[in-house]
Amino acid sequence: MLGATASRIRGRITGREGNVASEHDEDNQQTGIHRVNSQHEPEIPEVVIRRLPIYARTLDELLSVGIGSISSNDLADRIGVTAAQIRRDLSYFGRFGKQGKGYDIALLLSEIRRILNLTRNWDVALVGFGHLGQAIARYRGFLESNFHIAAVFDDDPEKIGRPVGMEGLTVLPDRQIAEIVAARGIKIGIIAVPAAAAQKTADMLVAGRIVALLNYAPVVLQVPDWIYVRDIDPITMLQSMTYFIDKPYRRVGLSNFDTDD
Repeated sequence: MLGATASRIRGRITGREGNVASEHDEDNQQTGIHRVNSQHEPEIPEVVIRRLPIYARTLDELLSVGIGSISSNDLADRIGVTAAQIRRDLSYFGRFGKQGKGYDIALLLSEIRRILNLTRNWDVALVGFGHLGQAIARYRGFLESNFHIAAVFDDDPEKIGRPVGMEGLTVLPDRQIAEIVAARGIKIGIIAVPAAAAQKTADMLVAGRIVALLNYAPVVLQVPDWIYVRDIDPITMLQSMTYFIDKPYRRVGLSNFDTDD
């Protein structure tokens, strides 16, 4: 969304999926879904978590055109990964699908959404209402997602009080970040401020008990280990892309994912 992503996630991502109760064993056999026992809590590579939304988006597209099931090979071809990669990614969370029948798309999509905590809606605090912040606030992708811009902040007196254009929101002064974010129970923040203001902004969001930050500022934020940070910096990503331009070969593998092979 609105730029290339350079991932830097603090903390540990673990599979905390519910144990399968015995009374549901028959249903699980019918659906081909067997979840991981939560007592084991396997540590899951962050790159696996980053691929799951792409799987979900592809499954949703297939479902929208009336396709009800798909093999791992066909799904892999559509996404641009290997079938083994898909099976390995999903194995962190349980066993999905049936041999010879593939995946039930609706069921697998439901499970991935559950894994990603997308069975509920999430309020988001946006800090920075300059050109980038305004573009984020108007991003139409939010309309059909589980994410809702619930508060917008800025430190510019000329911007404070301006309507954001959605559900009666107005730009609030950034000095109120910690108070409002905590009071509303907002857990996700987007930082769209200049680099010089990014660390101060992160500190205020953390003080408001934010636990996940999407950071557009080209700076490495210093936050507690329990804060999850995702950095989006188009320049950094372009700089890594130029490495491949004059090479006599093309990178073999994924254009949009890192593999953990």
